[in-house]
Amino acid sequence: MAPGLIRRTLVNGERLMICRFDLDQGVEIPSHSHPHDQAGYVVSGLIRITVDGEGLELGPGDSYCAPSGILHSAQALEKTVVVDTFSPPREDYRSA
Repeated sequence: MAPGLIRRTLVNGERLMICRFDLDQGVEIPSHSHPHDQAGYVVSGLIRITVDGEGLELGPGDSYCAPSGILHSAQALEKTVVVDTFSPPREDYRSA
């Protein structure tokens, strides 16, 4: 996906997609939005997630939600693993 960012699709269903993201420390995902609801769970590490202008530092066991159409971004403050769920599935992640 980008240097220091690896995506693995874990579940690719008709109405739901679950992906694992491994982020090296310092990786930034720029502010963006998409038509999918997104919910994430931090497995390990420390990440700063900003959703609709509100930033939170999240660690293992924390979760977040980025509703459809809302701007969100992320920065890995240390090596981090996040599991994200998308509904509906992201077609760009099905083929890549």
